This record gives sequence, C-alpha cells and structure tokens, in this order.
Amino acid sequence: MDVRFLGGAGEVGRSAILVNDRLLIDFGMQTGNPPQFPVETPDPEAVVVSHGHLDHVGAVPSLLSGDRRPPIHWTPPTRELALTLARDTLKLHGGTYDCPFTEEEVRRVTEVSETHGYRETFEAAGHEVTFYNAGHIPGSAHVLVEDGGAQRASGARTGSDDGGTRLFYTADFHTDDQRLVSASTARPDADVVVCESTYSDVEHDPRERIESRFVDSVRTTVWEGGTVVVPAFAIGRTQELLLICDAHDVDCYVDGMGKRVTEMLRRHPAFVRDADALRRAKSNARFVTGRDGQRRRIAAQNTVIVTTSGMLSGGPAMTYVPEIRSHPTNKITLTGYQVEGTPGRDLLETGRAEIDGRVMPVSAQVEWYDFSAHADREGLLSLLDEYRGSRVLVNHGDRCGAFAEELAADGYDASAPALGEEITV
Repeated sequence: MDVRFLGGAGEVGRSAILVNDRLLIDFGMQTGNPPQFPVETPDPEAVVVSHGHLDHVGAVPSLLSGDRRPPIHWTPPTRELALTLARDTLKLHGGTYDCPFTEEEVRRVTEVSETHGYRETFEAAGHEVTFYNAGHIPGSAHVLVEDGGAQRASGARTGSDDGGTRLFYTADFHTDDQRLVSASTARPDADVVVCESTYSDVEHDPRERIESRFVDSVRTTVWEGGTVVVPAFAIGRTQELLLICDAHDVDCYVDGMGKRVTEMLRRHPAFVRDADALRRAKSNARFVTGRDGQRRRIAAQNTVIVTTSGMLSGGPAMTYVPEIRSHPTNKITLTGYQVEGTPGRDLLETGRAEIDGRVMPVSAQVEWYDFSAHADREGLLSLLDEYRGSRVLVNHGDRCGAFAEELAADGYDASAPALGEEITV
C-alpha cells in the first residue's frame, strides 16, 4: 500500500492522504490569511472524509471541477456539515483565491455523496472501508482501509498474513466522553496506523473540573453585573457549551453558524450521545435572530453569549467583543485552541486583538478553557498501546517528529512523514 501525505504532515490543517493513487482520505484547508490547501489536487477514484471540520473537509468541492466526479463517502452529519462549511466559504470568499471552488462544484457534491453509518463496510476505489466512532464531533470517524481482500478481525494486528494491508487512519479523536459525543473505543485490526498528535505533549484536566471552573466564572461575572462573551467553534464546541449551560442552569444566548449546526444535529440523533439532552439544551438557549442592533442590546445585558467565531476571526463576535471590551467587569472566555496569528491568540498573549479590521485594547477579563475534543498524550498512548506490533505514522500536530521519536524510543516502529512524502507500507 502506497500512502502519500498531501497535507497535515507536521502541521495542523489541510489534512489529505492519498492511498494507492486511487483513494483520497480527507481534503481540508488551513485557515489563515491567505488560507493554505493541500500541496496537490489529485484525481482520485473515490474520496473518504473523516469528519466535518474545515481542516479535513474544507477543500473537498474543488475535487469536482471539470469532468471529475469521484464519489464522496462520509457519515450523514459529516455530509451536512461539509455542505454548510462550503456554502459559508462561498459566502465569505467566493470568487477569490481564498475559495478554491464554485457554487456549481458545491452543488455537484450532493450528486456524488454516499453516506454510511459506523461499522458499515463499503467499497471505495477498490478498497474496503469501514467507519468507527472517533468521539471527536458528531459523525466523526476513524477510517479503516483494507486492500488485497483482507479479512477483518476484532483485535489489533501484529502483521498481515493474507496479502492485504489494513490502514487505520485515526483522524481527530477523543478517548474521553464529552457531553455531546461518546468516546472513541473501537480498535480495529490494523497493520499501519496514521495517528493524529495534536495534543501529544499535553495532559487535559478532567472535564468535570474544567466545567466547574467555567460555570463558576460565568456565574460570578453575571452576578457582578457583567456580560460574558463565549467565542466557540460552530461545529461541536457550541453544542457542548449549550449542554454545559443547560446542565448547570446557566441561561445563555447562542449566535452565529452554531445555530444552524445545532438544528442540523438534532436531525441525526444516532450520532450524538444524548439526543434528549441536546433538545433540552437548545430549548434553554435563546437563539439570536436579529442583526447588529439586537446584538448590541443583548451585549448590554448581564448575560452569557455563545457565539462564533472560536478564534475571533469573524462572525457575530465582531459585534459583541467591541461592545463589551472596555469594562473590566465583562469577560471573554475562549474555549478552544487559538492558532498562532489569530485574533484570539493575540488577545490571550497581548490583551489586544484585531477585531473587524481594527486593533483594539481589551479591558474586559480574558480567560481560556481547555474544552478540547482531541485526545491528550495519555489518550493517544492508550490508543497506540493496542498497536504495538503495527507501523505508526504520526501526523496532524505541531510536534509530529518529536512524538514519533518518543514512540520509537518506547519500541514502536514510528515515524513522521514529511509534507508531500509517499511511503510504502
């Protein structure tokens, strides 16, 4: 089996892996100014998408240009999330170099889409493919790819004995339960593991402890008469925060793309941990339906506002943050990883951020909470411990090489592919 890394090698973003020059797994984009795309746009026979985040699915419609029509395989929520993101990208950047596809190519996505549930094996470009719950966001999947007619087994492999190769692409995953989705537990038989490494040098605090600190902080600010703006990723993080707020009787508003995603996920109850809890959380939250006038009125209340974007790079946060930034009673609680160079990262490090084209000092309190949907070092090692006899290729991280060296020192056959490198396994 030949595996070529077109993106996501030694970096977080633009994940794309080509298997045997026929099967493409993920085709994402790396947000930034300008955004970055995989180093090559291949012409695969089929595409498999692990989950609906921009860094894994953001450039998929560009694969349908000209007369190319490869089928795209994904779970039902991933299909809907991909289309939502593509239409949002068109709205923001259509007709510019920042958008690699057209409205027509997005329409074609619906024509070639094929959806699958977890543990339903299907054929794609001459390979057998199976999705397993990855515990990252609703619909997120580990991807098992088998060539040579290999037969599946329930335990981890130490080598193939039937002429085929089994590749296990972890994609993004979490080994602890979140309120929105259950943890990854599937460990299918595999000869090769392509493993993410986003938090390979981090140990997450227990989620209950993080939730408690967040809720106590929010309640204190509201009690003191302040407003809390909670920037959150629209997919996964917004819904997790709504579930937390409902569980702790914290009233909140929700704004931005997260509203649409929340409505969509309610249509796919099989892909969330507790569909009834999500319904209650939606009822507890007040959806913002107006525009900037209503947002300014809400910002003047002592309340909690969960809104996109999670890194303060756009969305309704561009209205809320300027409204609350000058008063130290108010608070901005960042709830996810802040990529270097984003306004959210600048705010954490300097107390200033470029918001809607203006660099603004922020007197409001700024806090960060590690509501990560990725496995930490312990979680990564717990998964890989099942594959000590398999080859491990480390990707999707800022320290892929270092983590691969640490694994090799512990007896693994581990390495970190370079961007554009092809490896035969």
